[in-house]
Amino acid sequence: MNVVPWNNRMVGIRGFRGIGKTTMLLQYCKEHYGMADEALYLSLDNIYFSANKLLDFVDDFVAVGGKHLFLDEVHKYPDWAMELKNIYDKHPDIKITFTASSLLNIINSQADLSRRALVFDMQGLSFREYLNFVLNSSFDTIDLDTLLQNHIDIGFEICNKIKPLKYFKDYLTTGYYPFFKEDLLFYHKRIGAIINMIIDVEFPLLKNVAVSKLNKIKQLLFIIAQSTPFKPNISKLARKIGITRNTLLEYINYLAETNIINRLYMEAQGISLLQKPDKLYLDNTNLAYALTFDKTDMGNIRETFFLNQLKQGHTITYPKKGDFLVDNKFLFEVGGKNKSTKQILNIDKAFIAADNMEIGYKNKIPLWLFGFLY
Repeated sequence: MNVVPWNNRMVGIRGFRGIGKTTMLLQYCKEHYGMADEALYLSLDNIYFSANKLLDFVDDFVAVGGKHLFLDEVHKYPDWAMELKNIYDKHPDIKITFTASSLLNIINSQADLSRRALVFDMQGLSFREYLNFVLNSSFDTIDLDTLLQNHIDIGFEICNKIKPLKYFKDYLTTGYYPFFKEDLLFYHKRIGAIINMIIDVEFPLLKNVAVSKLNKIKQLLFIIAQSTPFKPNISKLARKIGITRNTLLEYINYLAETNIINRLYMEAQGISLLQKPDKLYLDNTNLAYALTFDKTDMGNIRETFFLNQLKQGHTITYPKKGDFLVDNKFLFEVGGKNKSTKQILNIDKAFIAADNMEIGYKNKIPLWLFGFLY
């Protein structure tokens, strides 16, 4: 909430269904406007908008003193981009904050909003946010440079307040999406239902995927989930699923756009949509537990966590040695507390992200600490 520039004239917030977009809109609206008439929350999948235009509604809202409009689920509204553009141009004093699916393409929409809207992608809870949420604590973020230089002191400071390993396993299993507070028992079942809804509803609606092809995408996702970290043989995988190579790469892109999987490339620059990723991961560890039916591999879980927590503010590539190259200068090997340094020996700015340890030493840093970066 503190990152979004709410006073900008038009702000878009994209994210996985259930990530907390609606809650954040309502929370901000309540805290800053209360019950004042100058702010209004609307869900654009409401039946009212099946027979009424948003532009006409906004005209009336502005006429009675409306100043800030919070629009939810804009991708459910036909011609959303053109109407938002018209509202922006017609009413220079109104502020609009809208939420949408991760698949929504703001730039290549019917009316290019890239010059008008600032768009933010909302990620799930970091381990730090999870701890603050569950324990009502107030841990601050730590930037990567500070963490690498002072991880021992930082680790002692945090461990004097809590036992992070006590909560880390729960976070990896059920702590990424905030709706775990609602129903922990059926948490993974709900994740599966959301993924089905994204593929069955949003892929045809926003990416024009034929309904007859949706099962191919689910088959692809199942293969990735069972195999991650996955080094894909694109031609072989395309033949196995029964689609062309280019179609397979399109489906991989769609799954990545909607934050179901992460792609890893050796090069960070000049990547085309039809370029084969060097490695594939599920987006977060909770997805792994939801999709692999308790057949999770701990090495995969550790790498998935590390990639997920660092992708928010850093460039991650696949190096020739080690597991991850961060910002083209820091090399990381991810493993258990007994992970040796032989794979990164004599490499400058190389580190071990080690699981199952509270306090690190030298270039070996506790894995859980990387959950404090955002």
